[in-house]
Amino acid sequence: MGSPVFEEFDPESDCECPGCVSRRWTGSNSPPAPFGGRPAAHRVVIVATAAAAALGAAHAVPASAAPQTSDRPGVPAGDEPDTPQGGKAPLHGPAGQPARPGGLAGAVKTPRTTRADIIRRAKEWVSAEVPYSMSTYWYDGYRQDCSGFVSMAWNLPGNEWTGSLHQYGTRIAKEELQPGDILLFHNPSNPEKGSHVVLFGGWTDYTHSYYFVYEQTRPTARRQPTPYAYWSHSDRYVPYRYKGLSAVAPGSGEQAGASAGGGNTAGAASAATMPFPGRAAFGPGANNPYVTRLGRLLVERGGARFYASGPGPRWSASDGWATLAFQQAQGWRGADADGIPGPRTWALLISGRGRDIAPGGPPTAGTGPGSGGGAGGYPATGAAGAPAAPPVPRVPAYPGRGMFRPGAQNAYVTRLGKQLVKKGFGKYYTTGPGPRWGEADRRGVEAFQRAQGWRGGAADGYPGPETWRRLFS
Repeated sequence: MGSPVFEEFDPESDCECPGCVSRRWTGSNSPPAPFGGRPAAHRVVIVATAAAAALGAAHAVPASAAPQTSDRPGVPAGDEPDTPQGGKAPLHGPAGQPARPGGLAGAVKTPRTTRADIIRRAKEWVSAEVPYSMSTYWYDGYRQDCSGFVSMAWNLPGNEWTGSLHQYGTRIAKEELQPGDILLFHNPSNPEKGSHVVLFGGWTDYTHSYYFVYEQTRPTARRQPTPYAYWSHSDRYVPYRYKGLSAVAPGSGEQAGASAGGGNTAGAASAATMPFPGRAAFGPGANNPYVTRLGRLLVERGGARFYASGPGPRWSASDGWATLAFQQAQGWRGADADGIPGPRTWALLISGRGRDIAPGGPPTAGTGPGSGGGAGGYPATGAAGAPAAPPVPRVPAYPGRGMFRPGAQNAYVTRLGKQLVKKGFGKYYTTGPGPRWGEADRRGVEAFQRAQGWRGGAADGYPGPETWRRLFS
């Protein structure tokens, strides 16, 4: 199982951070497009301004804004999600007239399900490329719009709509979101204007500014990185957790919420509630619930001696040492024992399988790549036999995309280039690196991005915040 593909997106067009302001200024003062003229957005403003001038002083006609477009394929454009929805209806559609949207009479039925099953059902529609429709129903009986999609993923007894789905969930906070929860926006004054609901698939990285969304929208069901909480009306989306959520698979006989000393039972519960979030959730700078879960699982498997306090949500050297010890207990060496949990490490921990950490001494020194006697960047242990507290590498603050554009000249470009050379991606430099951004810098960044497994717009040669973090980690 490979690492999930991560995509980096530019911030919104009205972002006021120094990097975005600089970028917009550079774009507005860019030279003419090839073969004469200026880009389409410039031409729209020029034509509209000329039309306004021709009308004279009697009436001032505002220039029409250029339609908002996306510079990355698959990224929605415009102000509203184009997702009109059908009303509340039984499976496979109503026998007569569609049911009028309204509240549910009495208690709602919430069939038991697990997070893994919710995501599995969502993936089935994505893989089948179910087309969007507010009036037709897929073979499983669920309506092919956004609310029908969530009704299907939650395995509800009928097709709900954005005005009723909240009754099947419990409102939660942003930091409580886990795969299988939803983000719901219902516009009561005009339900078909902006109302939308999506399924949360997990954070893309430790900043919690983007997440993987599963949603039903035109043209078909999809999964893609999306800014929190959504592209538009972000402040009006509310997180909910399904009321019928089971911590373990139905019929397994295992109790949810087992104590920390529950061994395999605790591991099975974790397996059902926390699929592997990706390596980006761990390592220096990470701060999220997955780090806490990892630490608790490592303590259960014999890693308590590595923690002076905690475990907690912020990644520390203790987490790295305990992970390394567990990996080496499985007989892994080299790149397989780097102190950062991968899919195999995570699967063994949450299922209770594999060997426990041996009591006593520290992890074996000299097994990790490029560490000079340590593993995965963690230094070898001292003479006392206990792991020394290794310094956590500090990632310099990301300066913004505006520092890495054609014509840019600053110290950050030099620093980036030197780090590319250090990481083995400096073959494009004939001289330097230096402070002026050039094609050698862009090609080096692109090569590094492709080495992460990224493709398309995610490997464009311009460093975003995740490229920067990985490059300097």
